[in-house]
Amino acid sequence: MALEVTQLTKIYGSQKALDSISFIAEKGQVLGFLGPNGAGKSTTMKIATGFLIPDFGDIHINGISAIHEPKKVSNLVGYLPEHNPLYPDMYIREFLHFIGGLYGMSGKILKNRIEELILLCGLELEAKKRIGQLSKGYRQRVGLAKALIHDPEVIILDEPTTGLDPNQLVEIRKLIKDISRDKTLILSTHIMQEVEAICEKVVIINRGKIVAADLLKNLKSNQGNTILILETEESVQQGWFESLGKVRYLGNNKNTVSITVDDVVSARKQILQLLQEKNLNLVSIQQKERTLESIFHQITQS
Repeated sequence: MALEVTQLTKIYGSQKALDSISFIAEKGQVLGFLGPNGAGKSTTMKIATGFLIPDFGDIHINGISAIHEPKKVSNLVGYLPEHNPLYPDMYIREFLHFIGGLYGMSGKILKNRIEELILLCGLELEAKKRIGQLSKGYRQRVGLAKALIHDPEVIILDEPTTGLDPNQLVEIRKLIKDISRDKTLILSTHIMQEVEAICEKVVIINRGKIVAADLLKNLKSNQGNTILILETEESVQQGWFESLGKVRYLGNNKNTVSITVDDVVSARKQILQLLQEKNLNLVSIQQKERTLESIFHQITQS
């Protein structure tokens, strides 16, 4: 265990930005931290990185309290905020040397670490440029290198892929996956495809409360059951399938329906039996995979 959030509460006036939230992020497992705007994501990340003090609760990094021992924790956490703070007039190596110095690094150790990160983050072809000359994708790479310079145990990335083109997305995704193998990595983003491509575990926060926390594969299999799309040559009546679950027509000719079921195997058998009894000709039965986006929409609309 590398990061544990316990009963974290933060109040602004009459509003609870965080309402006793708790979750765990484990080493070697990318955690997607999701929520609508204003849900409390940024507040949580600012507390974890020492920028804010909660009204109640705590965050522990490797057993060390971020509230009571913030200086110790700051050396264990690397943070890339949404608005990547860089100095455009600095060269890449110059900038990383400056950041390393803030963490008390110097000499050969710092020089070797900078070269290691330039290779790890794919910056070798751009390393002699000023930061202001770099594309958005390469500036994000520099931001990642900055977050990693002191070899932190926990890495928190806030919207790291915003504004990147498809090729840059693939490269940054791979880089994040490579980094996460021996780190605890928390990824906060509004892009559900990024979470599905990168994350093993998901925590969803809404109005300051945790509304879901599970492995992504479990969340997709447990939320809202399964949808079967049934198409026949003839028109069907919704009432024929209501014993299986929620039924609705798809289209105007009433020969295609969606059925939300609990038990897919049993439902398929019952559907085939009903079709035989009603003397209907089956065109297809399709199982619709639930996406993280649909799950997110469902549980954050209350």
